[in-house]
Amino acid sequence: MTTMALLADVTVAEAMVRHPKVHGAATTLGEVRRILTDDHVHAVLIVAGRRLVTVIERVDLNRASGADPDSAAGDDDQPAVSLGRLTGRVVAPAASAADTLRAMTSAGRRRLAVVDNDGALLGLLCLKRRGNGFCSDDDVRARRLDSR
Repeated sequence: MTTMALLADVTVAEAMVRHPKVHGAATTLGEVRRILTDDHVHAVLIVAGRRLVTVIERVDLNRASGADPDSAAGDDDQPAVSLGRLTGRVVAPAASAADTLRAMTSAGRRRLAVVDNDGALLGLLCLKRRGNGFCSDDDVRARRLDSR
């Protein structure tokens, strides 16, 4: 059975990682640079309480500097919250996982934050490296244990 067939009746909420790593609005540019050195990390989720404020990706650092992520313009101590965006980086929990997988694959996107109508972060949809499905909480937990 194909991945699309397996996801036919699955929602994004059922496929998402429920406990993504989040960072507060005071997270600095230097911290984001360090976080994004991990090749498993494709997005830095900045929250205020439960509300998702922005999603920062490597491309945001590139855009800020016109160069590579390690040379992004700005002082390491400045807040990074203004670097990211939500547009194109969030999805509703009721969305079809199969449709979202197709859209992510087409756009070359590996992560989408899952938010409710009020902007509260519910989870993170993580496309596997091979593009054949989504990471689970168990996958993330196992990778953390392996990296110790």
